[in-house]
Amino acid sequence: MPKQSKPQQLLVEGKNDQHVIWGLCQQYQLPELFDVAVASEKSTEGIEALLSGLPAKLKEANLQTLGIVVDADDDLAARWQSLTDKLRESGYQDIPPIPPPEGWVYQPNDPYLPRVGVWIMPNNQLPGMLEDFVAALIPADDALKAKAEAILTEIEQEELNRYTLTHRPKVLIHTWLAWQKKPGMPMGQAITARVLDDGSEIAIAFVEWLKRLFNL
Repeated sequence: MPKQSKPQQLLVEGKNDQHVIWGLCQQYQLPELFDVAVASEKSTEGIEALLSGLPAKLKEANLQTLGIVVDADDDLAARWQSLTDKLRESGYQDIPPIPPPEGWVYQPNDPYLPRVGVWIMPNNQLPGMLEDFVAALIPADDALKAKAEAILTEIEQEELNRYTLTHRPKVLIHTWLAWQKKPGMPMGQAITARVLDDGSEIAIAFVEWLKRLFNL
């Protein structure tokens, strides 16, 4: 039999998000009262799969609370608009025009609608993605981060980069991880191993949002 989903769920774009959040939950010893589910449509991860499946997800019979974590990418306002459009279609009201810096949590008056929360990576205020969030967990005094940034700037100036500048955060964090004692450690594992600093301001803000959303 398939495993029964918990009534509290966190919906994310992909497996990297899932593992990073699991790592943070482990480090902050959050109780396992919610599932972290990857949005998928015919084995496709990402924002389009998440948005298209959101109305059906909100109608699941046993769902009490749904958190949503997505990347802002290049346009934070557009990402917020696309999410709130789907929520309004599902009956949600009183949605703020911009995402609150501390993350959004909302308990609707309609008893048939689940409680919802939204966090837009990296910090609800800037364009970016999961990798920007994770890069902010690199210890502030780490010399390798500055070296990685300098090398990326150098190869970009020489037009040797094969990545787009949109994906620069991905290249930066994975370059930095490749230079650690255990090279190439996945982001979530690096949090669990404390290679990354889970005590950073952005990590604390995200964990506090989880606590508010799921009443932890």
